[in-house]
Amino acid sequence: MRTTLLAAALSLAAALPAAAQQAQCGGSWSDFVEGVAQEAIAQGRDPAAVQRFTASLRQDQKVLAADRRQGVFQLDFTTFARRLISTSRLQKGQQMAREWASTFDRVQARFGVPPGVLLAFWAFETDYGAFQGDFNTANALATLAHDCRRPELFRPQLLAAIQLYEMGDFDPARTTGAWAGEIGMVQMLPRDIIENGVDGDGDGHVRLKTSAPDALMSGGKMLQHLGWRAGEPWLQEVRLPAQMDWSQSGLNTTLRPDQWQAMGVRPRSGQWQAELPASLILPQGHKGPAFIAYPNFNVYFEWNQSFTYVLTAAYFATRLSGAPVFEPGTPDTGLSGEQMKELQRKLEARGHDVGGIDGILGAGTRAAVRAEQARLGLPVDAWPTRELVNRL
Repeated sequence: MRTTLLAAALSLAAALPAAAQQAQCGGSWSDFVEGVAQEAIAQGRDPAAVQRFTASLRQDQKVLAADRRQGVFQLDFTTFARRLISTSRLQKGQQMAREWASTFDRVQARFGVPPGVLLAFWAFETDYGAFQGDFNTANALATLAHDCRRPELFRPQLLAAIQLYEMGDFDPARTTGAWAGEIGMVQMLPRDIIENGVDGDGDGHVRLKTSAPDALMSGGKMLQHLGWRAGEPWLQEVRLPAQMDWSQSGLNTTLRPDQWQAMGVRPRSGQWQAELPASLILPQGHKGPAFIAYPNFNVYFEWNQSFTYVLTAAYFATRLSGAPVFEPGTPDTGLSGEQMKELQRKLEARGHDVGGIDGILGAGTRAAVRAEQARLGLPVDAWPTRELVNRL
């Protein structure tokens, strides 16, 4: 169900030479396709293969519509988590953990990624492979590369798809996936498949749509490539004191567990998991659920850039690893999409960069909320309320 892009691909695009980043986009579709073909041939692809691949490329307006429609990320963490994490999905995950136990053992031994982490992605991305998307991948990538919003991201992925086709692991007519071009059970973009694909079942191919061993091994390798640290935790639920310096919360502050403990923060169950620098995460403010995020948590943002998605995936990974259901607390009522847009307009009027008026509580909006909460003497926990809107 991926609705944002792999940030790994963003970092790859950022590393490209400046000329490559200024990808051609827009204009005549035929001229665009011809330009892609010429670039692929210049990269060493077989001209006949390139011609076969590009001959059938078509624009897909449904892809553009999906790219501009991401309202699910307007939901708060508790609502989003309850929508995605059902009893049946948890039970299915436990079943898949048993069914593919030997593969998960190989993934953990080779890449250091625990089963729960991959199971959570497998569940959220495709419901354990059941729903992998029905967009024609070649057309989706071409459409998004032609669109001038992010050509520097999608043009390299389209070229990578041509390379996969030449390798025999991509069919431009039949390969389908998510609207943003991700393929397979754990949804990887073509360039990520080339760089991190693993033949987990030994058949000589990397087929993420039909082979669970290929998908899980490839997902594990990609997480390791993105910085996953073996043997370390990623998220732990905590309980908070009635009062503390709420401005210490957020991903920009990291403290040792003994420092959090000195402030009155306690693990909900058991002991602190590790003596690692960690951040206090309050997705719905100081009255809502609370988590300590360890360094591995940051790797989730290399897979997906939505804070709500990332926290939910990380939390579900802990559930699949034996953690209890989180305590929802009694957070102040959040804002609707339109109310959030009203807040963003007011924040922009005060000179804050919120990253656009989209009704989504993203990093820019959270930072602006914190600044205004501090100015107004409100708890600095990055959770926007109607009171904040009114006082602005």
